[in-house]
Amino acid sequence: MKEIERGNTVLVVDGGGRGVVLVHKYSQSEHVDNIIAVPGNDLMQINTKKPVVIYPQIKTTDVSEILQICKEKKVALVDVAQDNAIRAGLVNVLNENGIFVIGPTKEAGQIEWDKAWARRFGRLFDLTQPDFYIYSAEQIEAAMILLDKLQDRPWFVKAAYLAEGKGAKPAKNNQEAKVKVVEMAKTEPGKVFLIEEWLKGADGSSGEEFSLFVACDGEHYRVLGSAQDHKKVDDFDEGENTGGMGCSSPPLVLTPEILQEVKKKIIEKTISGLRQSRRPYKGILYLGGILINKGNKPYPTYPRDYDLKAFVVEFNARWGDPEAQVILPGLKTDLFELGMAVAQGNIENVNIKHDGKSRVVVAGTSRGYPGDYSNVRGKRIYGLDEARKIDGVQIYGAGIKVIEDKYFAWGGRLFYIVGEGKNVIEARQKAYEAMSLVYIEGNNLHYRTDIGWRDVERLRS
Repeated sequence: MKEIERGNTVLVVDGGGRGVVLVHKYSQSEHVDNIIAVPGNDLMQINTKKPVVIYPQIKTTDVSEILQICKEKKVALVDVAQDNAIRAGLVNVLNENGIFVIGPTKEAGQIEWDKAWARRFGRLFDLTQPDFYIYSAEQIEAAMILLDKLQDRPWFVKAAYLAEGKGAKPAKNNQEAKVKVVEMAKTEPGKVFLIEEWLKGADGSSGEEFSLFVACDGEHYRVLGSAQDHKKVDDFDEGENTGGMGCSSPPLVLTPEILQEVKKKIIEKTISGLRQSRRPYKGILYLGGILINKGNKPYPTYPRDYDLKAFVVEFNARWGDPEAQVILPGLKTDLFELGMAVAQGNIENVNIKHDGKSRVVVAGTSRGYPGDYSNVRGKRIYGLDEARKIDGVQIYGAGIKVIEDKYFAWGGRLFYIVGEGKNVIEARQKAYEAMSLVYIEGNNLHYRTDIGWRDVERLRS
């Protein structure tokens, strides 16, 4: 790679915990002196010594305003980490104005913001995915007729469009699916919806999900890392779906053998298919996958010697949240160099290195999230500074307001505590040791106590 000038300014398009870890990672580059975040949040500076400027009044979809900032501040690289910004065509506009950007165009990013398009794409390019049926809100009657005809079984009813991680409704049988269809069709993201097979293994198990992240330059790619998200709000995967309550990395279920299969049969087909569709993908591609036990043996605590097959649950067109919080801290490759290689189409020259540690992140949320948590807004948060002092712990803020150096709850997902260690057991112990020091007045802090439980069981078995 040719030498990159120093003193660059990077702009991160994000306002949550993912944006905080991106800001921190870019600040570690010798090529970067200044960082801008749109909209950013009050804790963007918490781990970062280099100057960070936030624009809380600007939305991630305010394309013209972001372009103006890029021109005025002479931004060298923009990292678009928000799905709605991609859908709004921000990357297209930045490309047209000669600004280097890590993120796909609106057309390539449709693989995330339009789940119906993504499933049709998967069928066209022979990706392993669930059976599915697509309907619009005006076709509810036809969807009901279909469910009357199909064999009674579990389903997922999914919104085709962006739903902030809450666009999937599980149904245990066809009758329940009818109810979910009516509910989904009333929502804006669900004006087009999918009735999708609930994948089950030969032993009746539901499978095990994983997240895989690769950086693409339109033709070539590099694997950046993997994680296992915990989407349900409560322990034991109970309660409503959320944007993510925590995750662990790397997931032991994704063995080197399985990873090779996933790369060959999903990642490479997807990148090639997008290129053939005249939508070359430049940016971070996130595969949300699931491993299904196709063999007759009961699914074990560790996947070796079992017939596990990977299926596509979904694609995201950017870093995941909270997966970024456990992958980026261990990435030893300069993030600015990686981003420029993506933007300039020469990622083949980048060597991806990791520190080899395991990490567990636990999300601290307002009690009531993802439902009504309005009564928590403005409540004071205690203990974050004490938690940060624990060796091997990082804290990334999200929905927090800082007033006179005091922390206040201002959203649903408030902060993320990351523990690191030689394995998932040590990493989790540090994360929960730190979390035990944090509380919100009125007992209004909620978090899961079982993040990483699958890999803990594997190591202890």
